[in-house]
Amino acid sequence: MTLLDQPEASQRAEKPAPLRRNRDFLLLWTGAGLSQFGVRAAVSAYPLLMLWYTGSPSSAGLVGFAALLPQLFLLLPAGALVDRWDRRRLMMVCDAVGLASMGSLAAALWFGVLSVPHVMAAAFLEGGAVIFYKLAERAAVRHVVHEDHLAAALSQNEARGQAAGLLGQPTGAVLFQAFRWLPFGVAAFTHLFALITLLLIPGSFQDERAEAEKRSVRAEIGEGIAWVWRQRFMRAAIIIVGGSNLLFQVLNLALVLIVKEGGYAPSYMAVIGVIEGVGGIAGALTASWFMKRLPLPALLIGALVVWAALMAGIAVTGHPVVLGALCAGTSWAGALLNVAAGVHQVRVTPDAMQGRATSVFGLVGSGMNSLGALVGGFLLAAAGAYWSVLAAAAGMALLALAALATPAVRRMGEAG
Repeated sequence: MTLLDQPEASQRAEKPAPLRRNRDFLLLWTGAGLSQFGVRAAVSAYPLLMLWYTGSPSSAGLVGFAALLPQLFLLLPAGALVDRWDRRRLMMVCDAVGLASMGSLAAALWFGVLSVPHVMAAAFLEGGAVIFYKLAERAAVRHVVHEDHLAAALSQNEARGQAAGLLGQPTGAVLFQAFRWLPFGVAAFTHLFALITLLLIPGSFQDERAEAEKRSVRAEIGEGIAWVWRQRFMRAAIIIVGGSNLLFQVLNLALVLIVKEGGYAPSYMAVIGVIEGVGGIAGALTASWFMKRLPLPALLIGALVVWAALMAGIAVTGHPVVLGALCAGTSWAGALLNVAAGVHQVRVTPDAMQGRATSVFGLVGSGMNSLGALVGGFLLAAAGAYWSVLAAAAGMALLALAALATPAVRRMGEAG
């Protein structure tokens, strides 16, 4: 694994201070984390708002569709634009868009003038801003931390994301129960806080770039796809991980059916989610330890094996706490792999290609998620939860064998 070709002079000059004393990283980490929490709270309140305001599940579906639409249409162009534009300014614009969209929902609810098209537009704008922000922040991290701290920084970012998901969803429901406008007001405030933290961070979030001939976004997207495809290990890994994402969507749908058929109340899904979230945080926080002892191919294959075994266990149990513990194991392995793969990607990807490379991975993941939800619905209807989860476990075991048999994964070969 190669490190950055041209590390910044300040990183080479002296031994860095501990990450906990890195003011710029702490500002970025805190602001982005709080805005992630606000976004999760608002997203969890969308269906509640629509069912309360219109009483129509179809309206809730329209808002959910609008919120997810940016993942399909904006990811690839966002990656190209993140590499072209000033990342710090772009992140500030994203927070401003989030502040305006979420603030408008809170104000509309306060004054009683909300409409379904308004919620759809706000959800789309918020979803698009989140995509641009995440891509820019991922690329910015190595410009606020020393190279030696990159793995720890990305590990803490992953833990932050897991914690935001763990806390954001139930908080959104509680806030909505108190005041209908409150989840969106809190989301607007978190965007304002994140915007302020960015203003307090000096310097640039990207390398100095020579003035180059402007090309079309389409050409730059194609360049990003081609670059990822030339990386043998990354090319194989993205296909394998994409397949695992599809299988996890089958599992997620099956969990709801298992809880329902077991006679448990829907609130038990929250119990599973909380336990699973704890596992994800643990995986993110232990990633650095494992990365020092195991190469990335071993972590990838090991995660696939762990997922297959735990999925098989999920198929034969129905108790929510046991299900939560097994899901915590899958989340632990997933968070660990996310950190390890993220560190590898950031280190081997040229700075001018960071946004596009990340967007290609994100598009494959979101595309497989959509397909997995479709496959999972048909599979559960035809075979039931037990056989569907066993099929997902078998599929995961096949992916582990495929990874083990792929030379590019075993050797993590050079690009070419």
